[in-house]
Amino acid sequence: MASLEDEFGDIIKKARQGQGLTLDDVISETGISKTILRALEECKQLPTLNEIKEIASLLSLDQKTLNTIGQKQWHPRDSPNWITKTIETVRGNIGGYEVKGYLLYDLTTKDAVMIDTAYNPNQMLHHINTLGLHLKGICLTHGHTDHTHGIDAIVAAHPTTVHIGHGDVSMVTQYQSSVDIRPSTDGNILRIGSINLQFMATPGHTPGGLCYSTGPLCFVGDTLFAGSIGRSCPWDLYPIHLQSVTERILRMDESVVLLPGHGPPTTVGEEKRHNPFVAGQAIPS
Repeated sequence: MASLEDEFGDIIKKARQGQGLTLDDVISETGISKTILRALEECKQLPTLNEIKEIASLLSLDQKTLNTIGQKQWHPRDSPNWITKTIETVRGNIGGYEVKGYLLYDLTTKDAVMIDTAYNPNQMLHHINTLGLHLKGICLTHGHTDHTHGIDAIVAAHPTTVHIGHGDVSMVTQYQSSVDIRPSTDGNILRIGSINLQFMATPGHTPGGLCYSTGPLCFVGDTLFAGSIGRSCPWDLYPIHLQSVTERILRMDESVVLLPGHGPPTTVGEEKRHNPFVAGQAIPS
């Protein structure tokens, strides 16, 4: 069972920085010492119930689910078996930090699309060749290096178009001379055999963040992790980031499987009930 991407300390640090608060601000409002607060944010000690209560209240996080994660008492359920029948998960590593990319393909036609590169183009190429896939596109959830590295090598072997959100095009300019990069917008659809892959704008982790939905599943990149969200880059995107999560991702059916760029898969229903950034909120379907 894969560990959650974010621990208690990661969650509260993202919420604090997203709201423009310093460590001293939190200390002043909660009475928690700097030594303890730093240890909590660095995931060096578990929080007490009172620390969770004070921090959750200040940072507008759900206390109950924050406590569950803080005490390491929650993990999303395993994904249904059908996921592995048309999706190949590829793992890469950047400085000891695991990152995931995916190959989604039609079993009959073998047409495929790549969702991010997992910082592992060689492994991506291996799976494409081993499975006999016909690559029809590369869809980037955002422009950070751990998700885009190697698109030139992949396109050199399997010429295709690279899709990325308008706001993130500047992050991949080094590839523009060798790769057909197409800025994409909300609502675009890419057909992969019998599969329709819909582009969904979800700015927040980056200005041009995109998620990709097929209906029963959604590739969410770093917009959302199981029990958390990605870091808002820059921090002033934090309110927009939360809006993307609540108004786009979590309005899908609760059964929709969410495949993030880091950490284990989850579902819309699991996140509504267990993610401290959104749990307890009324989210219309």
